[in-house]
Amino acid sequence: MNKTTTVALAIAGALLAGNATAASKGEVLVLLSSENQLPLKDGKHYPTGYYLNEFGVPADQLLKAGYTLVLVTPKGNAPSVDERSIDPQYFGGEVAEMQRIHQLVQGLPGIDDTLSVKEVLDGDLDRYAGLFIPGGHAPLIDLANNPDVGVLLRHFHQAGKPTAAICHGPITLLSAQRDPVGYRTALARSEAPAARDWVYQGYRMTIFSDPEEQVFEGSLKDRRLQFYPAKAMAAAGGQMAYAEAWKPYVVVDRELITGQNPFSDKALAKALIEQLERKQH
Repeated sequence: MNKTTTVALAIAGALLAGNATAASKGEVLVLLSSENQLPLKDGKHYPTGYYLNEFGVPADQLLKAGYTLVLVTPKGNAPSVDERSIDPQYFGGEVAEMQRIHQLVQGLPGIDDTLSVKEVLDGDLDRYAGLFIPGGHAPLIDLANNPDVGVLLRHFHQAGKPTAAICHGPITLLSAQRDPVGYRTALARSEAPAARDWVYQGYRMTIFSDPEEQVFEGSLKDRRLQFYPAKAMAAAGGQMAYAEAWKPYVVVDRELITGQNPFSDKALAKALIEQLERKQH
């Protein structure tokens, strides 16, 4: 029995255990980073992972809307949560809600043994109704420079299926170009990168803004990020748009849905579900 079959059986079991009475509206692929140590400019590393609310809040809304979640990472391993994100401030100050979402994420089928990107690519990509990419700084490590992730993104782009990414998650879109490794390497070296054949060139989008990143970087004391995501996206040809720092903001352009920061979680989930529902009819 391969991992895809095992995950499918686990999902079916979870649905039965929850007394589900209706069939799933479709499967949404959730792409997470395999890594949890972000390289910084000084050669040191910052412990990171996915942001709990950026993953869990949209996941909760998708499940409530009747969709099944299929988790995938580059390596097919268990993704890590960024400990900084286990904080009530990202849940309207509600400790109980934070704990509920934390438990929901920990109980998702496949959370401890995700599919790998290669396993997903070897399967039937047409089975998935949409793609969701949570944030946290981890996508900067292994999702922005991954040719296999680029293949995955191009499939959803060409099929016109909803692709949603929040906070740092949109950096993943940079993999959908001819040489994502070279582009990411140039960014880390503070060189001027040149994106080639990027499928999202000219799309309106957003990502964690420079003012927001400066606040985060300030918490690192004398350490610095290798590059700012907002500048990287603009240099590739993204038509960037931002709201005031820390305000919810979502941009929708064709099949692409992007959210600026952690506080955009509910708005991004709403936009994604709306697009998924439209594709159903």
